[in-house]
Amino acid sequence: MNPVHPTAREDTVGLWFCPNDGLDQPTSALLAPHWLDEHERETAGRFLFERDRRQYLVAHCLVRRVLSLETGIPEAEAVLWRSSRGRPFLQAPPGGLPDGARDLDFNLSHAHGFNVMAVARDRRVGVDIERLDRGGERGFDWVVESFAPQERAYLAGLTAGGRRDRATLRLWTLKEAYAKARGLGLGLPFDSFSFELDEEQGVVGFRPPEGDDADRWCFVELNPRPQVLVSLAVERSRDGSAPGRIEMHDGFPWGRAVPRDIPLPAPHRALAPLVGAGA
Repeated sequence: MNPVHPTAREDTVGLWFCPNDGLDQPTSALLAPHWLDEHERETAGRFLFERDRRQYLVAHCLVRRVLSLETGIPEAEAVLWRSSRGRPFLQAPPGGLPDGARDLDFNLSHAHGFNVMAVARDRRVGVDIERLDRGGERGFDWVVESFAPQERAYLAGLTAGGRRDRATLRLWTLKEAYAKARGLGLGLPFDSFSFELDEEQGVVGFRPPEGDDADRWCFVELNPRPQVLVSLAVERSRDGSAPGRIEMHDGFPWGRAVPRDIPLPAPHRALAPLVGAGA
């Protein structure tokens, strides 16, 4: 089995962004019985609302299509296993994985009509997507309670409204992406690590939790659509190198398309540990 559309180089990180309307409802319903495994089909069947079921089907059809393009494994034949925290991995068949699937890591996120998947080799990757227009009257202040003290102080200094909501959601998606790359999800306390943001976009400082190294990670922020934020956490490879290229595909990947190159992030500095903190 040969990959149909692998990332250009092993040091390339691929992002696959797909709105729900990139795969229409009749097509996703047609593909689901053939592409998804029993666990995925059962999960889809438990949703009470059709919009949630549709979101799930598009997201998981996207995963299997991208894995097929990246590894050459047919969509229906990819065997996924999930960690105790629900993170999916590609399981090796009895004959072993094809070359294109070795050392592959991937991560999925979806939010209210949008999906994004990240794929990398020889490094861990995590991704999160959120919508700024879903805050409602409460905004996003309710999530701030879980943040580190420096982050709460930074947000408290911003005027309530759009600017603070955006900064809050930037921090939230960065934290989600990092925790997912670590394979811990919400099991990693969000006040045990912190980010310092550039005013407009990008991470200028990172304080990791105890046991991790700030220089181990790269962080990227994207706005693939107005009011849609995506954050990406990428581990340096085993030899310590950062990704050489980040490319983004837009839409459901039926065939080959030219991706858009994403500028590589500038290095961030390591923030000093909190005085008296364990991290």
